[in-house]
Amino acid sequence: LGCTDWTATVAATSSSWGESLNPQLFVSQGRLQGTQARVKGTDRLVNVFLGIPFAKPPVGSLRFAPPEPPEPWTDVRDATSYPPFCPQDLTFLRRIQQTWKEKHAPLITSEDCLFLNIYTPADSDKKTKLPVMVWIHGGNFIFGGASRFDGSALSAYEDVVVVIIQYRLGLLGFFSTGDEHARGNWAYLDQIAALQWIQKNVEHFGGNPGSVTIFGVSAGSVSVSALVGVICKLAMTAFQTAPILVFVNHIQKAAKLYACETTSSVAIVHCLRQKTKEEMVFNSSLGQVGETLPGNKMQYVPMIPLVVDGVLLPKSPKELLARKEFNAVPYMIGVTNNEFGWNVRAYALETLASLVWISLALALSVPPEVLPVVINEYLGDTDDSAELRDGFLDLLGDAAIVMPSLETLNYHRESGAATYLFEYQHRPSLYRDTKPAYVKADHADEVAFVFGGPYLAGDIRLRACVQNPNGEGLAEWPSYNLDEGYLEINLEQKKAKQLKKKRVEFWTKTVPEKIKEKSGEDKKEHEEL
Repeated sequence: LGCTDWTATVAATSSSWGESLNPQLFVSQGRLQGTQARVKGTDRLVNVFLGIPFAKPPVGSLRFAPPEPPEPWTDVRDATSYPPFCPQDLTFLRRIQQTWKEKHAPLITSEDCLFLNIYTPADSDKKTKLPVMVWIHGGNFIFGGASRFDGSALSAYEDVVVVIIQYRLGLLGFFSTGDEHARGNWAYLDQIAALQWIQKNVEHFGGNPGSVTIFGVSAGSVSVSALVGVICKLAMTAFQTAPILVFVNHIQKAAKLYACETTSSVAIVHCLRQKTKEEMVFNSSLGQVGETLPGNKMQYVPMIPLVVDGVLLPKSPKELLARKEFNAVPYMIGVTNNEFGWNVRAYALETLASLVWISLALALSVPPEVLPVVINEYLGDTDDSAELRDGFLDLLGDAAIVMPSLETLNYHRESGAATYLFEYQHRPSLYRDTKPAYVKADHADEVAFVFGGPYLAGDIRLRACVQNPNGEGLAEWPSYNLDEGYLEINLEQKKAKQLKKKRVEFWTKTVPEKIKEKSGEDKKEHEEL
């Protein structure tokens, strides 16, 4: 998982740590004062620094622009308060907070949101630099934030420096005009800026800049895949003129939605920079500028964030992976055994049907003509409602998450890098009264265990593997080699091979054959005409 291509020279500075309740240290912009926290139920102490800016506020002319280095300060900067979330529709977080009994920072948003939070053991030997773990939050690239997560327990138990970053979301994080006036991928650029700041400053927090692990969930894991697999080696490259692949309809829809002139890219960007953050959030949360796909009946689909800009992403990630044009670094991917359990009750039937098509079209490049084959594979001819439900859940999870994850992992394995896979199977006790009994380990259920929070009797704490998954005290974890070994994580862990073997064969053999057959039929019909 580590991306260690970053390089930086860090000057030695003095800092006051020890048993101070208000630890202070210097970073590149000035002096910080944090706080010391005790991990609940233990005597372990962690130094916490919140709301550290890693870039200038992306407002005004910096909206739809690459992040710039943060301004220095002269006084001691207070780093004891959680930063605001990046602009988003807070409905999502409020619903999560209420449903899952989640407690986190006040739900306040601001366009000035490029901050990170750092947690580091208070009693660490300052001569020995600790491994660094950088967390990238999920949320479909439209919601979430750093302050949903407390890195104290993870830092204390695993003796690591934990850094949790934020990045721009929705249109503010991804809008592109398809040319040099707004290249797009602002969220990824924010993540790179955060990593560059970490490289320059993490040593002051006791971290080793040469031992950085990037990890994330959901949209965060997509970011990890991009950063580790593709973007790391490009991050230091100066931006230059290059072709950009972006949907033209995407630009036109955004301009029309905001009543902006479409005479030029300059006019569109200028117009959108005049809009309030509330206007930008409302529309990007609805996904109203997303692409309408052939065969999809949804009026709107989630916004497509990826922009092949010719610099940060010279080609599509899949093409770069296939060509082995990525960083061969140790890589780990994990899935749960019920990735879409949370979605069935959250969406109307028509929306769910559209989600199936979106997942098939975008993640697995399945044309609509082959959709009946896929439906038959998962649903068959059963009339049993429970079997239909479970088959539908498997279809959603496989199409959107599991199969693309395995495909990505296979590319990394073929590069010669150390690769690992796990399937998380434990249903948290906390969800006993909030999720139907048929939902097993749901999407992102493992995250709370990674961060080491308090759990009910019978639950487990999933240890975070910083460098070696087969480290001391951990269950033996097989490499994902030609045997496709992986670890099943439940109340007990065990080794296994070939996750979803029959489904993988269906997606890698049957579906391509059917697509080829259909293409041949269409060609024959066209020739006859």
